[in-house]
Amino acid sequence: MSKDIVELQEDVSGSSLYSEDLAPVPPAQRTWSKWHLAAIWVGMAVCIPTYLLASYMIKTGLNWYEALIIIGLANLIITVPMVLNGHAGVKYGIPFPVIGRAVFGIKGVHLASVTRGIIACGWFGVQTWIGGLAIYAIFNALTGTQGELGLSLGKFVGFAVFWLINIFFIWKGTESIKWLEAYSAPILIVMGLMLIWWGYSKADGFAVVLQQSEQLEKPAAVISRTDEGAYLQLNALKNKDGTLKANDYRLLSSQTTGIWKSYTAEPITLPDYNEAREVQVQFRNSEGETPVLSSVVTASLVDTQAGGGSKLWGYLLWLTAMVGFWATMSISIADITRYAKTQKDQVAGQFIGLPGTMMLYSFVGIFVTCATVINFKDILIADDAPWDPVSLIANFKNPTVVIIAQIFLLIATLSTNIAANVIAPANAFSNLLPKRISFRMGGVITGIIGILIAPWWLLNEISGFLIFVSGLLGPVLGILIVDYFVIRKKNMALAELYKENGSYAYGRSGINSAAMIALLVGVFLALVGYWVPALNFLYSLSWFTGFIISSVLYYVLMLKKR
Repeated sequence: MSKDIVELQEDVSGSSLYSEDLAPVPPAQRTWSKWHLAAIWVGMAVCIPTYLLASYMIKTGLNWYEALIIIGLANLIITVPMVLNGHAGVKYGIPFPVIGRAVFGIKGVHLASVTRGIIACGWFGVQTWIGGLAIYAIFNALTGTQGELGLSLGKFVGFAVFWLINIFFIWKGTESIKWLEAYSAPILIVMGLMLIWWGYSKADGFAVVLQQSEQLEKPAAVISRTDEGAYLQLNALKNKDGTLKANDYRLLSSQTTGIWKSYTAEPITLPDYNEAREVQVQFRNSEGETPVLSSVVTASLVDTQAGGGSKLWGYLLWLTAMVGFWATMSISIADITRYAKTQKDQVAGQFIGLPGTMMLYSFVGIFVTCATVINFKDILIADDAPWDPVSLIANFKNPTVVIIAQIFLLIATLSTNIAANVIAPANAFSNLLPKRISFRMGGVITGIIGILIAPWWLLNEISGFLIFVSGLLGPVLGILIVDYFVIRKKNMALAELYKENGSYAYGRSGINSAAMIALLVGVFLALVGYWVPALNFLYSLSWFTGFIISSVLYYVLMLKKR
């Protein structure tokens, strides 16, 4: 056991701030090695959002290797503060809400911890709904029934079943979570390799598959303007041999369904075009017995003046978004590292598990989607490419394949949900009333809130809100790191963290004014660009904006308090 571990020497069990769940983990119970921590990250990183990350970038014009480089760089960047913030968890064996008492005060910490917890509850609900849909799909495959569009009783039953599975692991405690992640990690890695093998086996090599990503970078229909007029450029997908997958197209409007015309990929003149007019397009392949139709897409007006500077700015925006992907976990990582045996274990485990897995599964998403462009004849345009695994599985007709694939999705969703969306809010809610709310009860509260947010309704809308809020947690992380490494030099009075009138009561108000001011200023400046166009760059880089501003301001304010 590491000499760097500090144990609690004073009996503070009578304090209202103390509970067995929030108490320091004794050295004998530090059973998580670097491989357990790496498995935790594999379990969290292998999820549908990770699979989709690269698709968001490719759809905006980046190529596949640019997307992978940004994802890899962003996750290397976020792993550094993740490791730094995990140091206190290993040294003192305490979770984020208790560490936060030293920084924000025994009462002020609730603002940061509960906000982070509520965000996790939102993700918990959404992920549980996705898992429920997988159970519903398995039921349909077993019974040979057709899944219903929209909400249905079967989908709610699947949601309830998956919710109970999550609650089971919550109730069994952290050791069951370690077991879940340790056994699911190799299964998930194998799943990714199998998907890559499937794509490779259906083509003539990796290069052939990845070449299809050039097609996915282009919108199905774009409008360009020149001095001579406006032109519509159609970009249907091509087969491996270069032939077009669509042979007809039609222009749609609110007044007419349009006439099918032969598609030759040549620019189409748009007379009397103005920017207020929407041009909608649909593609068709009429060569088979049953015509195949694409979805209806709205043509976008391209900026022919965009230069290298705008692309560099695009890189920065995507880098910020990818760093913000794990903003919530970077704050509460001590909830997990408190079970690590040594600092070397937590550092190695996180660097082994996070950046590589994020790049691997983003690559799986790219490669498999490119393979479907070659192999599925009913995908005529990039907009219809099955980027998400649910859409991909829907293209297979073999029920055995569907069932096995959905089971893999269930494992991936469960392992992500438990580790990323339960531990932190359970500790945050327990910290509100340590004597009355246990880790188990905090986990159940998380599950209940996950139902109350109605994820079946918010599935499409909530992701933007959650990313928006999680990006603003950069100020919290900056304050935590500066306080621990710069202000306190990694030294905290462990017993004082559990005393109502101790060193971290801050004059009995329970709030460290320096931390609260730095937090509010950082959040304000990260947000202000949302409403003030001239300051939009602050909002676009919100994680970095909040992190840097709050870090510097907190350091200055704490120097004045000395």
